[in-house]
Amino acid sequence: IPQADWALWRAMRGMTEHLGRELDRQLQRDAGISQADYGILISLFDAPDRRMRTGELGDLLAWEKSRVSHQVARMETRGLVKRVVCESDGRGTWVTLATDGKRALLGAMREHANAIRVLFLDELDDDEKAIMLRAMTRVLDKLTAACETEAAEQSSGAA
Repeated sequence: IPQADWALWRAMRGMTEHLGRELDRQLQRDAGISQADYGILISLFDAPDRRMRTGELGDLLAWEKSRVSHQVARMETRGLVKRVVCESDGRGTWVTLATDGKRALLGAMREHANAIRVLFLDELDDDEKAIMLRAMTRVLDKLTAACETEAAEQSSGAA
């Protein structure tokens, strides 16, 4: 790999790590929630009927099912989400947005969006944003396709 490519990789990795840390600090300070909490809360807020299955949350957040389950359990203890039995599948459960979770999310959204703008978006011009969007979308599409292929292979092997 050429040095310029390594430099790009190190800069991207460093930026995402530092940006993630700063955004997590902002959420903790301003709303008392973590980025993991925020990810689940915003996913539920955007979902139809403000509910999702654990597997859907995992797919959306690119988390293992066990990580989602542990995070949801911690959030349920704090009153941010609730688990509700799925009426069409007695074995499954929905994760739903609780009133305190909605309140925490709505309290966090404005300052979180402002922090994203100040720490990231304001540093890029319109051309850089367009280039980054195209590049990141292409990489995400490739990774998503690879995950879907792996999941299909695992399910066909289990059958």
